[in-house]
Amino acid sequence: MCLTCGCGSDEVLIRGRKLMNRPKAPVSFRLHRVEAKIAEDTQRIVKLEQDILHKNDRHAQGNRELFKQHGMLALNLVSSPGSGKTTLLVRTLQALQGRYPLAVIEGDQQTEQDADRIRATGVPAVQINTGKGCHLDAQMIERALPEMPLPEGGMLFIENVGNLVCPAGFDLGEFAKVVVLSVTEGEDKPLKYPDMFRAAELMLLNKCDLLPYLTFDVELAETYARRVNPDIRIIRLSAVSGEGMDAWLSWLEAQHLG
Repeated sequence: MCLTCGCGSDEVLIRGRKLMNRPKAPVSFRLHRVEAKIAEDTQRIVKLEQDILHKNDRHAQGNRELFKQHGMLALNLVSSPGSGKTTLLVRTLQALQGRYPLAVIEGDQQTEQDADRIRATGVPAVQINTGKGCHLDAQMIERALPEMPLPEGGMLFIENVGNLVCPAGFDLGEFAKVVVLSVTEGEDKPLKYPDMFRAAELMLLNKCDLLPYLTFDVELAETYARRVNPDIRIIRLSAVSGEGMDAWLSWLEAQHLG
């Protein structure tokens, strides 16, 4: 259960069992009670979601103003687990070091393994462990920022928890969301998780060095991504071989200058 947004709530699952195990009532009466309960729960969930997102947006705006004051390009990197996001970030930092001040905020439910990998490059990193939470929110970022030297005039990379659902709805104050999709996943990910791909400005199609060994259809994946977001930019790359890295770095520099 996500303690922030309430997705996967035990209450929903338990209620379903209770409804199924109650003594049978006449069909029309039973349907009326279920429909009334669904309407009541829907109203409650919608209000809860509005309250959570409204609070988050206030903190996000504060973060955005801080990033602007310090001339920082802040990017929110999102993906499913295992997309190669951290390896890609390490390769990116190595390429940018000495050219820009850099910093990273890492989001994971547990461990500091990814933050340690970032620190090994010499770039400062703060780890946020969300526990049962499935995403970062703006208040977490607000609390993490004083724990690190701000990259004045540089770039801040926020590596979100591996999840293609909840991070789509939470503004962290970032300039843009960058979604990483690896070719070891299905081509239909953009259709299955449209909110994330709709919210992203850029899709990085990672692990392209593995394409000769897979049946992944690159054109189909890109078609699906553009179906849900016609304006999304797509870069094919490999953090291992270096293929496409120049295009990714050029995009970063263009956003920084813009």
